[in-house]
Amino acid sequence: MLERQDGPLIVQSDMTVLLDNEHPLAERAREELCGFSELVKRPGNWHTYRITALSLWNAAGAGIGEDRVTETLTKYARYGVPGYVEATVRKLLDRYGRLVLEKSGETLLLRGNGDLLNELFGAGAMQEWLGERVSDEEWAVKGEYRGQLKQELTRLGYPVIDLAGYHSGEELRLSLRSPTLRGKLFYLRDYQRQALELFYREGSIQGGSGVIVLPCGAGKTVVGLAALARHSSATLILTSNATSVKQWKDELLDKTTLSPSEVGEYTGAVKQVRPVTIATYQILTHRKSKEDPFRHMKLFSERDWGLIIYDEVHLLPAPVFRMTAEIQATRRLGLTATLVREDGCAEDVFSLIGPKQYDMMWKTMEAKGHIASVTCTEIRVPLDQGAVDLYRSAQNRARLRLAAENPGKLNVVKQLLEKHEGTPTLIIGQYLKQLHSVADTLGVPVITGELAQSDRQNLYDRFKSGDIPVLAVSKVANFAVDLPDAAVAIQISGSYGSRQEEAQRIGRILRPKQGKNEAWFYTIVTDETSETDFAAKRQLFMVEQGYAYTLRKR
Repeated sequence: MLERQDGPLIVQSDMTVLLDNEHPLAERAREELCGFSELVKRPGNWHTYRITALSLWNAAGAGIGEDRVTETLTKYARYGVPGYVEATVRKLLDRYGRLVLEKSGETLLLRGNGDLLNELFGAGAMQEWLGERVSDEEWAVKGEYRGQLKQELTRLGYPVIDLAGYHSGEELRLSLRSPTLRGKLFYLRDYQRQALELFYREGSIQGGSGVIVLPCGAGKTVVGLAALARHSSATLILTSNATSVKQWKDELLDKTTLSPSEVGEYTGAVKQVRPVTIATYQILTHRKSKEDPFRHMKLFSERDWGLIIYDEVHLLPAPVFRMTAEIQATRRLGLTATLVREDGCAEDVFSLIGPKQYDMMWKTMEAKGHIASVTCTEIRVPLDQGAVDLYRSAQNRARLRLAAENPGKLNVVKQLLEKHEGTPTLIIGQYLKQLHSVADTLGVPVITGELAQSDRQNLYDRFKSGDIPVLAVSKVANFAVDLPDAAVAIQISGSYGSRQEEAQRIGRILRPKQGKNEAWFYTIVTDETSETDFAAKRQLFMVEQGYAYTLRKR
């Protein structure tokens, strides 16, 4: 029988861990638990975390080993740690590093235990990716299949540590500026420098691929600039939208010694291939029909890139994964605020871009003043009386839409705007009809995908200058839009239970603020409808990071 102690965790044999959120040690336990598990639900005061193979392998990539995992669980467990959990953690972490890719001269070798290699490659599709068997514990690998092999072995439960190294790429001389071109003092913060060093690892084969996880507003772009300057090679930067392309270009010209002629944009509007080229995922995956090839994928081979930076790497589309599998000899840096993917492709980020190299809790960053302190509030309003009967008779999808577009939300928006009058505010929504209706009623401009890029940029610039105090935005503003003075975000609808979207929307208001460094996030939800369930799912990542949502009913 397991001995009881007064800890905040209940560790269960199915690899889930329950956290008592009211326990005095809850925050401390949560911070350590998040290093090797993920939050899956939070009914009441009990939050449920799950330990998975991928969460453990990412932990291993960040330097968290078996001893630290079991020590954390044992230290905080109320009833001890089941033997099955200890054995599973040991088994999964033991598999990390059992297979290693290395170079011997020009030959790419997969090294590992002979019996394991026999078991994995005795038959099947992977045979065609291999060359001759060099020894009992070494198998030659065809270079063009380096990425695909890593993908498949990860799926089989044996992640590969890739020490085969990288080619240098086209040399590019540059350095970081201090002060910047705009005359501002510029330096790497301690955590940015640490993230850079963990990725670079003095240029050795141990470094050169992986993911840096930092909150929105904490300067992920700066880490990318520093990596580019450190490697001093031609670099391809992939990002989420044309607005982000402009922002990357502005940052490159302001904070590095690159000249305008050395930085190119590759979007729907302009296609420049220069020593540093910034492209969108959208243009790379554009094609006229499903039968046509991805013509713009040639960008990966247009120059001898020494580094590829994947901004918002959690958005990486499947065709880019396939191309990335073919360029494993090029250094790869992923930047993101969250490794959460709603499409189940997190394993592909791990195997093709690399494991998580650096991560910092959002609340830790907040405590240091590097991001704003955010107050999160869920406001529940009753469903409009005119829609009650329609809601009851509707199918699930239609029910959510009715709840999300509830006209009763408008009065709450008005009250919040009055409360925060004079504070730069974003009204964020999923449904265009709702967004236009609210914007028209309030007399505020609205940005959606229908608006030309130049017009969007004009509105963003006017918002930044203070000319527009309130701006309504659709999901086009979810990612990589720099609005540093925005301090209030009012979410009137969202994309189902997307944890990723919730985090990104809160990220719009996280930039450090002058004075008290405060921000406010409100999510307006229709009470006693399916929208409340989706809202709870959306909030999981932020709760995992230590944030609490205050619930108010109208």
